[in-house]
Amino acid sequence: DRGAEYRAHVVQQYLACHNIKASMNRPGCCTDNAEVESFFHSLKADIIRGNTFETSTKLHSKLKGYLNYFYNRQRLHSSLGYKTPAEFEQTLF
Repeated sequence: DRGAEYRAHVVQQYLACHNIKASMNRPGCCTDNAEVESFFHSLKADIIRGNTFETSTKLHSKLKGYLNYFYNRQRLHSSLGYKTPAEFEQTLF
Protein backbone atom coordinates (compact mmCIF):
# COMPACT_ATOMS: atom_id res chain seq x y z
CA ASP A 1 0.00 0.00 0.00
CA ARG A 2 1.26 3.49 -0.72
CA GLY A 3 -1.26 5.33 1.45
CA ALA A 4 -0.17 8.44 3.31
CA GLU A 5 -0.62 6.75 6.69
CA TYR A 6 2.03 4.16 5.81
CA ARG A 7 4.46 6.74 4.51
CA ALA A 8 4.01 9.05 7.52
CA HIS A 9 7.21 9.87 9.37
CA VAL A 10 5.82 8.64 12.70
CA VAL A 11 4.97 5.24 11.21
CA GLN A 12 8.34 4.97 9.48
CA GLN A 13 10.11 5.86 12.74
CA TYR A 14 8.12 3.23 14.63
CA LEU A 15 9.01 0.58 12.08
CA ALA A 16 12.68 1.51 12.13
CA CYS A 17 12.72 1.52 15.94
CA HIS A 18 11.42 -2.06 15.94
CA ASN A 19 13.70 -3.24 13.10
CA ILE A 20 10.77 -3.73 10.72
CA LYS A 21 11.45 -3.21 7.04
CA ALA A 22 8.65 -1.30 5.35
CA SER A 23 7.39 -2.79 2.13
CA MET A 24 5.41 -0.77 -0.40
CA ASN A 25 4.32 -1.79 -3.82
CA ARG A 26 5.72 -0.03 -6.83
CA PRO A 27 3.69 2.85 -8.31
CA GLY A 28 1.16 1.54 -10.81
CA CYS A 29 1.76 -2.08 -9.84
CA CYS A 30 -1.20 -3.02 -7.68
CA THR A 31 -0.40 -6.74 -7.68
CA ASP A 32 2.83 -6.47 -5.68
CA ASN A 33 1.05 -7.17 -2.40
CA ALA A 34 -1.83 -9.31 -3.66
CA GLU A 35 -1.03 -12.26 -1.40
CA VAL A 36 -0.73 -10.10 1.70
CA GLU A 37 -3.89 -8.16 0.84
CA SER A 38 -5.72 -11.46 0.39
CA PHE A 39 -4.42 -12.73 3.74
CA PHE A 40 -5.56 -9.64 5.63
CA HIS A 41 -8.95 -9.78 3.94
CA SER A 42 -9.35 -13.38 5.11
CA LEU A 43 -8.10 -12.57 8.60
CA LYS A 44 -10.57 -9.73 9.00
CA ALA A 45 -13.47 -11.76 7.61
CA ASP A 46 -12.69 -14.90 9.61
CA ILE A 47 -11.93 -13.54 13.08
CA ILE A 48 -11.72 -9.75 13.39
CA ARG A 49 -15.07 -8.44 12.15
CA GLY A 50 -17.82 -8.77 14.72
CA ASN A 51 -15.46 -9.70 17.55
CA THR A 52 -13.99 -7.71 20.38
CA PHE A 53 -10.93 -8.73 22.33
CA GLU A 54 -10.73 -7.66 25.97
CA THR A 55 -6.95 -7.85 26.14
CA SER A 56 -4.03 -8.04 23.76
CA THR A 57 -3.30 -11.48 25.23
CA LYS A 58 -6.71 -12.74 24.11
CA LEU A 59 -6.19 -11.26 20.65
CA HIS A 60 -2.73 -12.85 20.44
CA SER A 61 -4.15 -16.23 21.44
CA LYS A 62 -6.91 -16.00 18.85
CA LEU A 63 -4.43 -14.99 16.11
CA LYS A 64 -2.05 -17.80 17.04
CA GLY A 65 -4.82 -20.37 16.85
CA TYR A 66 -6.10 -18.94 13.59
CA LEU A 67 -2.68 -19.09 11.92
CA ASN A 68 -1.40 -22.35 13.34
CA TYR A 69 -4.54 -24.40 13.07
CA PHE A 70 -7.17 -22.93 10.79
CA TYR A 71 -5.34 -20.85 8.16
CA ASN A 72 -2.39 -23.20 7.65
CA ARG A 73 -4.03 -26.59 8.24
CA GLN A 74 -7.72 -26.30 7.32
CA ARG A 75 -8.40 -23.33 5.05
CA LEU A 76 -8.08 -24.16 1.36
CA HIS A 77 -6.12 -21.66 -0.75
CA SER A 78 -7.00 -21.22 -4.40
CA SER A 79 -3.46 -20.03 -5.17
CA LEU A 80 -2.18 -23.40 -3.90
CA GLY A 81 -4.50 -25.50 -6.02
CA TYR A 82 -7.13 -25.62 -3.27
CA LYS A 83 -4.76 -27.17 -0.76
CA THR A 84 -3.87 -25.96 2.70
CA PRO A 85 -0.40 -24.44 3.13
CA ALA A 86 0.58 -27.50 5.19
CA GLU A 87 -0.54 -29.86 2.40
CA PHE A 88 1.19 -27.75 -0.22
CA GLU A 89 4.49 -27.77 1.68
CA GLN A 90 4.36 -31.57 1.96
CA THR A 91 4.23 -31.81 -1.85
CA LEU A 92 7.49 -29.86 -2.09
CA PHE A 93 9.59 -32.49 -0.33
